[in-house]
Amino acid sequence: MILPFYLQSKLACNNSDLDSDMSDYFAEMGWTPLGDGETPNHLIQMARFLRDFGMWDLVGQDTELPPPASKEAVANLPEIKIESGETKQCPVCLKEFEADSKAKSMPCHHVFHQECIVPWLEKTNSCPLCRYELPTDDEDYEMYRKEKKRAVEREKDLESLHNSMFT
Repeated sequence: MILPFYLQSKLACNNSDLDSDMSDYFAEMGWTPLGDGETPNHLIQMARFLRDFGMWDLVGQDTELPPPASKEAVANLPEIKIESGETKQCPVCLKEFEADSKAKSMPCHHVFHQECIVPWLEKTNSCPLCRYELPTDDEDYEMYRKEKKRAVEREKDLESLHNSMFT
């Protein structure tokens, strides 16, 4: 096997230098080794592979609705009182809120009738207007969300690195 010159020279000099360089690389990437008894999640690895090579659409995962919002997140939505004189309407049923009635407020500050938003959140975890996502009880979906967020961060980091190299 032909190793690149850098690796050949590193191996010739000192094997511990290579180990140090690799551990620095892994630490920089935020990777940690698996613990005792831990095994890799092969489904996540396959999903990443499909996504990275543009095949995720072929699986049809992007067309499915996200899982429902967690019951805890729905229960903890703040209840607000509609003040008299406010002329807001519920974006789901399009009825105006009655004065001194109660409504549910999402973290994105959109306001809905409780009887409109709760059934919605039992089907999917996002705001019907802006798609702000509430947490779910689905561990796989939560991992997918974190991976998607990290991919966006990596793109920004890569662009920042690229810009810093060429400016």
